[in-house]
Amino acid sequence: MAEKELQAKAKEEAPAKAERVRPGRVFLPAVDIFETTEVLVLVADMPGVAAAKVTVDLKDNHLVISGEVAPAVGAGETRLEQEYFTGDYLREFHVGSMIDQGKIEAVMRDGVLRLVLPKMEKAKPRKIEVKTA
Repeated sequence: MAEKELQAKAKEEAPAKAERVRPGRVFLPAVDIFETTEVLVLVADMPGVAAAKVTVDLKDNHLVISGEVAPAVGAGETRLEQEYFTGDYLREFHVGSMIDQGKIEAVMRDGVLRLVLPKMEKAKPRKIEVKTA
């Protein structure tokens, strides 16, 4: 596979759903989701996004993760070649009623967003003790 084809597969461009007010590309961040008995953990790769530019919105069980990337061209610089395309990130999920929405935590470090979505008590498995008669 050619190098440009590999780069194209590395970032998938998001389909346009609505009109944007900010010009540029929008990418789907690669996401891994893990589950324990207590929480769901969502890890999203969003390289180039500063923590201050990450937005996590939750409304009516609809979770939206977005991040803005600033252009990499500095003052007085002229771009001669571009192989790494930049753009904003956007990903949407339906979380359902098993998540305790008031306790969600988000941490952005080194271009990776980590969301911890605690489960409601009623969604956690529990062991029922069996008694002898």
